[in-house]
Amino acid sequence: MDVTELLKRFCSAVERRDGRAFAALFAEDGVYHDVFYGDFRGREKIAEMIDDWFYRTAKDFRWDMHRPLSDGRTLYAYYTFSYVSTLPEAQGRRVGFEGVSMMGLRDGLITEYREVANVGPAFVALGFAPERTAKILAKEGAHLRERPEFVRHK
Repeated sequence: MDVTELLKRFCSAVERRDGRAFAALFAEDGVYHDVFYGDFRGREKIAEMIDDWFYRTAKDFRWDMHRPLSDGRTLYAYYTFSYVSTLPEAQGRRVGFEGVSMMGLRDGLITEYREVANVGPAFVALGFAPERTAKILAKEGAHLRERPEFVRHK
């Protein structure tokens, strides 16, 4: 599997608002764990996430993947991501952040997508009130504490 081509198709589908092409990169039972919107399971829901959820309050997406590493079962890539927010408090600003994508792979398809994202700069650029930012970050913390990899840290 050419992971560079997979990542190129992944980013391009988001930028084109092509949920169907994006979802086709996933296994039928694949899941996308979105840092903002939660879990989307199966191709139909993953396509909906792109076509509806992503574009509900944003436009002009740009997503670049850098320095991918894969053993054929797992794929990691550093990314830069931005969009123009249509939220009133953002006043049409482009906001961006960086992160790391972590993907499970099977037969050339993504079985699971998860990410760790540095969202703080985006929240500031969006003009979110401190209380709103705190609420979102608390939710992320709760999600982390539920992960099986975090058991030893409780």
